[in-house]
Amino acid sequence: MNCRPGCGACCIGLSISSPIPGMPNGKPAGVRCIQLTDDNLCRLYGAPERPAVCVRLRPNAEMCGKTVEEALAYMEKLEAETRPGPVPSGEPENRPS
Repeated sequence: MNCRPGCGACCIGLSISSPIPGMPNGKPAGVRCIQLTDDNLCRLYGAPERPAVCVRLRPNAEMCGKTVEEALAYMEKLEAETRPGPVPSGEPENRPS
């Protein structure tokens, strides 16, 4: 599957924890990447500065949906499901020894 022209949903909907040129601390979910142009194209596409997480991300029908709105809703759900949370009481924490 190819990206939908002018979509840019993954550059808005997903959090990125690695540095991005112009966003040294990455970006939270729901925040437009500074490298996304007004017509929703990546300024870093194909450039070595593009974050590895962006390079590895591959569009698929489930993630992209049929509209930008569907894609953003899916990514919001994905972010909520993968957000680190507190360890439930009585559960051991995974800490290096």
